[in-house]
Amino acid sequence: MSTKTLRVLFMFLLLAIMAIPAGAAEPVKIGALFSITGPPSFLGEPERNTAQMVVDEINKSGGLKGRKIELVVYDTQGDPTKANQAATRLIKENKVVAIIGPSTTGETMAIIPIVEKAKIPLISCAAGVKITEPTKKWVFKTAQNDALAVARIYEHLKKRRISKVAILTVSDGFGSSGREQLKAQAKNYNIQIISDETYGPKDTDMTAQITKIRGSQAQALICWGTNPGPAVIARNVKQLGLKIPLYMSHGVSSKKFIELAGDASEGIILPSGRVLVANYLPNSDPQKKSLIAYVKNYQKRYKTEGDHFGGHAWDAVMLLKGAIERGGDTPAAIRDQLEKTKGFSGIGGVFSFSPQDHAGLTKDAFVLVEVKKKKWVLAKE
Repeated sequence: MSTKTLRVLFMFLLLAIMAIPAGAAEPVKIGALFSITGPPSFLGEPERNTAQMVVDEINKSGGLKGRKIELVVYDTQGDPTKANQAATRLIKENKVVAIIGPSTTGETMAIIPIVEKAKIPLISCAAGVKITEPTKKWVFKTAQNDALAVARIYEHLKKRRISKVAILTVSDGFGSSGREQLKAQAKNYNIQIISDETYGPKDTDMTAQITKIRGSQAQALICWGTNPGPAVIARNVKQLGLKIPLYMSHGVSSKKFIELAGDASEGIILPSGRVLVANYLPNSDPQKKSLIAYVKNYQKRYKTEGDHFGGHAWDAVMLLKGAIERGGDTPAAIRDQLEKTKGFSGIGGVFSFSPQDHAGLTKDAFVLVEVKKKKWVLAKE
């Protein structure tokens, strides 16, 4: 081959390299652990859908500093062991720079030692207060704390002059954390827990517990759990003719609960993020614009409304986006910028993190909602 031919080939090769677009740069890999199937699928499916939707929107707009995001998703099925295995795989095999999820408190608590040891930032989509209290260096969360949810319920009870309550909590990580908070905060509101019952995550009938509560002096019943259990309890309460107010946790804050509970959902009150009642919010609300956009975008893509749970994933992806844009895409830089986040108006609330606070929300992140004619509306305070 002649020298002239080699020069021409070299020039073609050089021009080809120069023509490679910026988008061909290595993607930013973000891991995601969601309960897409299994009992908590009502959490994980909208979270997975939302995360992918937001990532696609970011990539369509040019990515992060010219780099696309690659979302690596594993289905944990709500199983802490599977969450452990998937988290290890994300870190060791997929080389992700951050992880969002898991969907549940139990799974999150199980993988915390893994991400802390690997020094990979985690933004959990679960609610248990113990996820971020005490503060862990590499762990953040977007779901509103159960401690804040309990405070909102107790404030409402106090306004209604209700002082004697029964509690019925599921015996898993979420339920245990809620039960702990219900008992710990009762004295602060002069509330007496006169019946303390539990049920198993797979139980399909709670009439025995509700019969006991019906025989007590309880003025209200507070149920703490995630679907399908609370829907069963709502139906059992109606079947047994229990006439006291029924409160639920934010663990059932979606249309799915109304579908499962049917007519028995009427009048039930619970604390929720604002996404369920976005249209009822005043225009001055700093979250309203994001909420309306999220609901509409989700509806357009998935033919159903975006909900409280999918919102946790929206917040997680957008918090990572902001952290990477401000500080870079290494795990350490992401962690540091997450901790410096202030005044971020998301779906779950307005987040402000600090070295002492990796949950970032106050009880104002919650509004009380009520079921009226099978729709969520703002409850009367």
